[in-house]
Amino acid sequence: MTSVLEPELGRSRKRKEDARLITGRTRWTDNLTPAGTLHLAILRSPVAHARITSIDTDAARRMSGVVAVLTGRDIADEQGSLPCAWPITEDMKAPAAPPMAVDTVRFAGDAIAVVAARSAAEARDALDAIDVDYDELPVVLDMEAALQPDSPLVHEDLGTNRNATWTFDSGEAGTGGDVEQALRSAEVRVDRTFRQQRLIPAFMEPRSVVVDPTGEQITVWSATQVPHILRLMLAMSLGVPEQKIRVIAPDVGGGFGGKLQVTPEEFIAFVLARKLGRPVKWTESRSETMVSAHHGRDQIQRLSLAATRDGKITGLKVELLADMGAYLRLVTPGIPILGAFMFNAIYKIPAYHFTCTNVFTNKTPTDAYRGAGRPEATFAIERMMDELAAELGMDPMELRRKNWIAHEEFPYDTVSGLTYDSGNYEAATDRAVELFGYQALREEQEERRRRGDPVQLGIGISTFTEMCGLAPSRVLGSLSYGAGGWEHAAIRVLPTGKVEVVTGSSPHGQGHETAWSQIVADRLGVPFEDVEVLHGDTQVSPKGLDTYGSRSLAVGGVAVVNAADKVVEKAKRIAAHMLECAEDDVEFAAGRFGVRGTDRGTALAEVALAAFAAHDLPDGVEPSLDAEATFDPENFSFPHGTHLCATEVDTETGQVKIRKYVCVDDIGTVVNPLIAEGQVHGGLAQGIAQALFEEAVYDESGTLTTGTLADYLVPSAADLPDFVTDRTETRATSNPLGVKGVGEAGTIASTPAVVNAIVDALRPMGVDDVEMPCSPQRVWRAVARARTMDAQGGTR
Repeated sequence: MTSVLEPELGRSRKRKEDARLITGRTRWTDNLTPAGTLHLAILRSPVAHARITSIDTDAARRMSGVVAVLTGRDIADEQGSLPCAWPITEDMKAPAAPPMAVDTVRFAGDAIAVVAARSAAEARDALDAIDVDYDELPVVLDMEAALQPDSPLVHEDLGTNRNATWTFDSGEAGTGGDVEQALRSAEVRVDRTFRQQRLIPAFMEPRSVVVDPTGEQITVWSATQVPHILRLMLAMSLGVPEQKIRVIAPDVGGGFGGKLQVTPEEFIAFVLARKLGRPVKWTESRSETMVSAHHGRDQIQRLSLAATRDGKITGLKVELLADMGAYLRLVTPGIPILGAFMFNAIYKIPAYHFTCTNVFTNKTPTDAYRGAGRPEATFAIERMMDELAAELGMDPMELRRKNWIAHEEFPYDTVSGLTYDSGNYEAATDRAVELFGYQALREEQEERRRRGDPVQLGIGISTFTEMCGLAPSRVLGSLSYGAGGWEHAAIRVLPTGKVEVVTGSSPHGQGHETAWSQIVADRLGVPFEDVEVLHGDTQVSPKGLDTYGSRSLAVGGVAVVNAADKVVEKAKRIAAHMLECAEDDVEFAAGRFGVRGTDRGTALAEVALAAFAAHDLPDGVEPSLDAEATFDPENFSFPHGTHLCATEVDTETGQVKIRKYVCVDDIGTVVNPLIAEGQVHGGLAQGIAQALFEEAVYDESGTLTTGTLADYLVPSAADLPDFVTDRTETRATSNPLGVKGVGEAGTIASTPAVVNAIVDALRPMGVDDVEMPCSPQRVWRAVARARTMDAQGGTR
């Protein structure tokens, strides 16, 4: 008797990867040192804007162990310009972005010279011997100031600090009505301005790159989320034939969008390795990460919401300023544009207008950070829903129920032009309310308010959806994105019946090896342990578009499914030949091919061995059980959920404590609940961190004053509450697995839930906003301002 394997989909398996990852017994890029490697150290500008008048490297060249010292001018003709793959408008200003500054530095952290030495310590020591003279220039750090006619220019040759202005109008697009008319005729109008502070991804593993030019190919190892994109961009930007470049992303210790990049350091290392003819290696220090790896968020959001007196939304207008920093990186200008499609969130909004102006400043460039545009949009609309509820004297949950898309209305065409394929906001919300004890907490809140308790209770709501599984190539093309969104997979059934899965989706902590093994085990009826997943090497996995935007499962995982199905179809023909029956009579289940209506059959492993031997195959059948598939979905996937947060806010000290946090997410079919839970927990930590702890701060000269983890406050587990999590399930219709993304959900939803809770606690005192991060000092000052204005009888 053949034993029947337990189904893998929906099973909480521990990750295959964990044994090596959590013990450190793996191959991080920094663990790799080919024979003869030279170590690189990069000198960075301490000033935000200056002409480089001279660089004296003679003393550094004479130091022990130093092999070469090169400046930006030394490699100006070879280093190329860092690519930007997303020209969002035809007239977008895209300045040259040299990996090392040649004559002008434009942010504190700009690379200006590189030392190659026999050891990392010798390379770092030599940096101190390089003498640089600067002629400092005026800096511009404020987005609004940067757009003034008399502002200093980050790039003089552009004649402006405006990168681009991108607009969507539902009236012009035919997806809705006229916003200006909705605002003019509104019975109730709410206008607010919010600030999305600048954030630093703060991934666990610092960036690292090793380049070995000594073989037939130039091999690049990099701690990157995008090995395939990196290979293409190196080839296109530096004029090296693509087939002569091999990029390997070994195990990567986190990214959160911060390693979705083609970095200056990768270009510098590549150029130096070719120039010196030896392997080179660069690994950054944590302080380098803070000033030179790209930052995230940094927006000013101005919103106007129109509604009827009974709470029906009639229009939404959004005006953004988004800080690009000093240069455009890979997808910098497009990040705020992703949010354009999400400001309408889960609500039926009849008229919508969105405008975003991207601005250059003398700060570290920005780019994707977990959620990339979607958290910014969700924060703004969920804050506005609470503000509208306060204006109307309505319970904020009641207001949301009055405006959201009902489950029977799916698929639903939104005012921003998307089609939401599935969802059930009622079910997720009802479950969250039940777990939270919403009514009891409201009653406690009222009781505390009556007795004037100095520690007030606040209740915050965030109902969200997101567009993820970034993929539909035609949609990305319509937005002028520089690549498609498909993903590729291959499956090889070996002669022994074991299985190799090759995926173009490169993990950095998401658990691909485990989840993909579970998918294939179920699809092919083989043991989970018999599946090996290969990834992150452009020679092993030559086709792929990598990992970001919660696309791995919804796009890459479905490519794996399709490849597995092709294997079954190919094997079915061989099995029919072996069983001497018509192919139409062959059934496949639990790893066996059987003849319909009989007990005759053969196992997949037996078919694989027969295919390998090739002694008696049907005519025209190749001797292998290999198959490839590329999946390009027709639509995004749309996970959603309801997050509820209760905070206790000390009005005398400003201290905020999260007392209870409940989230119920709908991510479609769940492959591995344990992994999904981990992704939610990690996302919650980062979203709460934005609400309460993290902010990248510059002084008036453009120096990052939060350049260490002593100053940039990344929360630990001790700073976070226990989370109560649950799920509802509505299958996605855009893919055969019915899956939706989960990697960004917690980050997107949690920030407004926490801030809404804080404001809800303080609203009776006259506070209607606290700027993030809501530190004790900021909370205390908001309370003090409100009390002062009340005492003076002023208008808030």
